[in-house]
Amino acid sequence: MKKFTPKQRINWIAKTGIIAAAAIILMFFEFPLPLMPGFLKFDLSEVPVLLAAFALGPWSAVIIELIKNLAHYPLSATFGVGEIANFVIGCAFVVPAGIIYRFHRNKKTAILSMAVGTISMTLVGCIANYYVLIPFYIMVIGFPLDTIVGMTNGVGNTLVKDLMTLIVFVFAPFNLFKGTIISLIVALVYKRLSPLIHKEFIKGQKSNCEIKG
Repeated sequence: MKKFTPKQRINWIAKTGIIAAAAIILMFFEFPLPLMPGFLKFDLSEVPVLLAAFALGPWSAVIIELIKNLAHYPLSATFGVGEIANFVIGCAFVVPAGIIYRFHRNKKTAILSMAVGTISMTLVGCIANYYVLIPFYIMVIGFPLDTIVGMTNGVGNTLVKDLMTLIVFVFAPFNLFKGTIISLIVALVYKRLSPLIHKEFIKGQKSNCEIKG
């Protein structure tokens, strides 16, 4: 593992703080999607986290995921269940993407890394929601599954009948859509922002260095 100078560490802390602040702010601007129940909302807070995964390393992105969800916990409408889900599923997106991208930093690898991250987020989201998050949400909030199904049917998604169809017709498409949109935005802005994020970490290196977790 590469050792960093005190100046580089301070620089990394500052950049991590700035990126985390951006993620926290973006997480407040959430909105529902068509055919999705009201408790499942879309936001763009994964954009700065994915940028951090590419520029500073995947474990830095995990720290930022943790910071943004801890910051939102006091305002949680789900007693922390939503924040736990956001952290777990967000990490499933940015960690694989960051790990793949660190080995070969070019456009092709970036696209591959974001595609893998989107698939990973969708799969982990389906498994985690089916076995842990939805049962935990039902237990903590006190909403029976029938109520959640009714909420989903009420917004026009009549394909949802039980927990399995909730996963297949709500959570899977939601995470696929989210991963795709976040990836498209990052693809558009990363090239312009990466020199600012990488500065001070590329001295004496042929390629950009990373802070590793």
